[in-house]
Amino acid sequence: MMAQDKEQKQAKPESPEAANGDAQETAAQSPEDQVSEEPLVDLSGLDAAAALSPDEDPVALLEGEVASLKDQLLRAMAETENIRRRTQREREDTLKYAAVPVVRDLLGVADNLQRALESVSEELAAENEAVGNLRLGVQMTQKELMSVFERHQIRPITPLGEKLDPHFHEAMFEIEDPEKPAGTVVQVIQAGYRLHDRLLRPARVGISKGGPKKAAAEEAAPAEDSGSEDASPGSTVDTSA
Repeated sequence: MMAQDKEQKQAKPESPEAANGDAQETAAQSPEDQVSEEPLVDLSGLDAAAALSPDEDPVALLEGEVASLKDQLLRAMAETENIRRRTQREREDTLKYAAVPVVRDLLGVADNLQRALESVSEELAAENEAVGNLRLGVQMTQKELMSVFERHQIRPITPLGEKLDPHFHEAMFEIEDPEKPAGTVVQVIQAGYRLHDRLLRPARVGISKGGPKKAAAEEAAPAEDSGSEDASPGSTVDTSA
C-alpha cells in the first residue's frame, strides 16, 4: 500500500507538465492546421510565364491570341451575314416563283384557245353568225387570259425572225431558205413563256437552213458595194496574158 501511494504521488506532479506540453504542442500546431492547403492566389499564370523561354514575350503571345480570336469572330459574323442574305434571297424567290406549277398548267389552256381561233377562219365566222359569236367569245377569253398573264409578269416568247437562242428556243426542224441567214427562226410552232426572268417553257420553232451565215453576209456586203462603185463592167483589162 505504501508503495502504491508513493507511485501516485510521483505521478501527480508529472500530469501538469504533460498537460502543459500537450497544450504547447497544440498551440504550436493549430496555426498550421488552420491554414488551407489551397493557395489564396492562382499561380498557374506565373508557372506558365516561368516556363517560357527568355526569347518568348508573354505580351506578344497574348496579342497573337487576341488577333486569332478577333479573326474567328469576324469570320463568324461574315458567315452569319451570308446565311441571312441567302435566306432572304431564297424567301424572295419562293414568293416570286410560287405560282410556277399553276402557271405551267395554264399554258395548255392558252394553247387550246389559240388552236380554237386558228381552226375557224374569219371568212367562216363572217358567213355564220353563230360561229362568229363563238369565235368572238374565244377571242375575249384569250385576251382576258393574256391580260392576267401580263399582270403577273408572265410573258410569251414569239421569236419569229430572230436568231435561234438555245436558252429560250427549241428547234424542231429546218427549212431550206437561202434568202435568210442560217439559224433564223422562220416558223413558231408553239409559243414559249417565262415568268419574270425564269423560263417556263421554250418556244418550239423551225429555223432556216442553207442560207448564208449572218456574219459572213454582213462582211461580204461592204466588199461588194466598194467593188461596184470603183469599177464598171468592161472597165478593167487583164494584161497579164
